[in-house]
Amino acid sequence: MQVSDLHQIYYELCGNPGGKPVMVLHGGPGGGSYPVLRRHHDSAKYLIVLHDQRGAGKSKPYCELSENNTPSLVEDIERLRKHLDLGKVQIFGGSWGSTLGLAYAEAYPDNVRSLVLRGVFTATGAEIDHFYHGGLTKRFPEAFERLQAILPHPEKLNYPAQLLGLLQSEEPGMRRQAATEWPSYEMKTAVLERTDVEVQRLLQGWDPYDFSLIENYYMANACFLKEGQLLQEASKMRSIPTVIVQGRYDVICPPVTAYRLHQALSKSRLIIVEGSGHSSGEPRMRSALIEAVKSTRISQMECS
Repeated sequence: MQVSDLHQIYYELCGNPGGKPVMVLHGGPGGGSYPVLRRHHDSAKYLIVLHDQRGAGKSKPYCELSENNTPSLVEDIERLRKHLDLGKVQIFGGSWGSTLGLAYAEAYPDNVRSLVLRGVFTATGAEIDHFYHGGLTKRFPEAFERLQAILPHPEKLNYPAQLLGLLQSEEPGMRRQAATEWPSYEMKTAVLERTDVEVQRLLQGWDPYDFSLIENYYMANACFLKEGQLLQEASKMRSIPTVIVQGRYDVICPPVTAYRLHQALSKSRLIIVEGSGHSSGEPRMRSALIEAVKSTRISQMECS
């Protein structure tokens, strides 16, 4: 679908054409959609809409940063909702998908039937600083040191900007190294248990350049949001039934952010998943998300 003179976004429909519409938002930014994202909803009951955000996955132009920002991504969701004539939708998103889901719900609260959010990230300076500048060193010192080792100025706390510079370098080796070390760092820290060998195996057969480039571009620009914007404007979506699913041991997006969002939304329900980290692929988190979607409470809320 053409969303601007420059950008086209790829989308796909899964499940029941007559089912309840859910728009599933991928992470990153830049992560693109993948099959697991359609598996949290009953395909007999839901029309599941996936799309690749600007520059990511199968969207065109590949890795394009021009006209690529959060307000534009929000408008793309609305364009796609209108294009498919979906009416009110459930928004389902984790990590960056939760950020974009909140931004959309605050911009278009009347179009959202319910929200299911995982690993909440509200893109504040403190959250970005925590992930990039040492918040994870006590648990992942070796992974953090490997990331620091590729930076030209590790003493300067502007890692997203430095990584973006490496990823845009004219030297292919520098681009390749940054596009390997950044996803390695994120994949290592996203789950409770993952060896370095498993990280390298996950990287095989996957080109993480779009993920690395777009994610660091957004983080270097504070995700194109005002500081504290999403929590400050949460009252705009106070009437939307919301379920927040959060890993107890999520070190990328610590539970305190999910808890603050829950406190700001009177119609929200917070589910803390014990023995789980950030990734939606961990068994307990995966089960919790499926149960959250199909739970009686969500069904009742969506019918209200």
